[in-house]
Amino acid sequence: MGKSSNIVRRTTKTVMIGHVPVGSESPVVVQSMTNTDTADAEGTAQQIFELWKAGSEVVRITVNSPEAAAQVANIRRKLDAMGCDVPLVGDFHYNGHKLLAQYPDCAEALAKYRINPGNVGKGSRRDEQFAAMIEAAIKYNKPVRIGVNWGSLDQEKMARMMDENGKRAEPLSADALMREALIQSALESAEQAINIGLPADRIIISCKVSDVQDLVTVYRDLGSRCDYPLHLGLTEAGIGSKGIVASTAALSLLMQEGIGDTIRISLTPEPGESRTTEVIVAQEILQVMGIRSFTPLVTACPGCGRTTSTYFQELAQKIQRYLREQMPVWRSQYPGVETMSVAVMGCVVNGPGESKLANIGISLPGTGETPVAPVFVDGEKTVTLKGEAIAEDFQMIVEEYVRQNYAVGGKLHQQPVAQKEYKTIPLKAVS
Repeated sequence: MGKSSNIVRRTTKTVMIGHVPVGSESPVVVQSMTNTDTADAEGTAQQIFELWKAGSEVVRITVNSPEAAAQVANIRRKLDAMGCDVPLVGDFHYNGHKLLAQYPDCAEALAKYRINPGNVGKGSRRDEQFAAMIEAAIKYNKPVRIGVNWGSLDQEKMARMMDENGKRAEPLSADALMREALIQSALESAEQAINIGLPADRIIISCKVSDVQDLVTVYRDLGSRCDYPLHLGLTEAGIGSKGIVASTAALSLLMQEGIGDTIRISLTPEPGESRTTEVIVAQEILQVMGIRSFTPLVTACPGCGRTTSTYFQELAQKIQRYLREQMPVWRSQYPGVETMSVAVMGCVVNGPGESKLANIGISLPGTGETPVAPVFVDGEKTVTLKGEAIAEDFQMIVEEYVRQNYAVGGKLHQQPVAQKEYKTIPLKAVS
């Protein structure tokens, strides 16, 4: 049943990354980045495909060497052959001006270039090499992200600002000076790109740091000083729960204020963990805030002394995994299904109430409770499940609800699923 957000977005230009619009007139876009060697075309294309299937709407790849640049067009062809139309962003640093000039197929195949002003060159060469990358973007009709990072600020600029700051009657603190340097670097680089000839509606800006409070402060200030779309994300969020919590804390504050047009969650994967975790986290941040919907989410109780069985935990996990796995197909067959809500509860205390609030909910028995599991559809109790196949039977109810309510031409809140399909289940206590 879900609630939509009443957040008022900061007004920005619209920038097209391939077929994906970024800006205040469009939904907040989820991005991700590969961690493969781009020179490995097969491995990189496969990871991009997995990220795209998970819901990444734009994928960034490292273009750091001639070997990598030589494979970008090949990667694009492989993705097209797999039916994957996700726009690719080239991440350039020290030698980007050379690679874009020497590998025109790479320059053409990419949908956007990411340029870090602090890493394009030093002294007079900085302006020359930055201009060369902007001229490539103009030539191939590509947008750019001017991405400034606190760890790679232009040191000459920083030194000048420190000298000027020392002469102030009331000097800025070191942290405040660093934040101002980030913002000035981004805005001055954007102005320079426009002066070279790049249209203003082909510029996205980011000013990334690793500290939550610094990120919030920087983007509030940056957002008030320009109308470019802003890319949000911590530079290095971290590993596991720390990375998820830090990203959620920072991005949620900003997006609640309408700041941010595309996001990336820079998680360090656990050993053996899929790269797609960062996509799922980004989607869930947006979804729980009511900003966008990507897949039906499961509400489940945390468990307590009333729920000594792990059955409800296993069922909640199984249902959530099932819903996410179905979305690549459901997204086209059942428009609107991503807003569906499902509840899997573990005892009688909150179970029936939470289940009634979801589109579909099941209230499993707690320790010592009657071994039955009432199912609620659109707030009405429709059937009571018992036996060893509760998980499978509940999944069947979910499938039937989706078919009845979200098929093209279907109507929400039709008659509840027929009870006769489930009343003949063999009885066995669930504890």
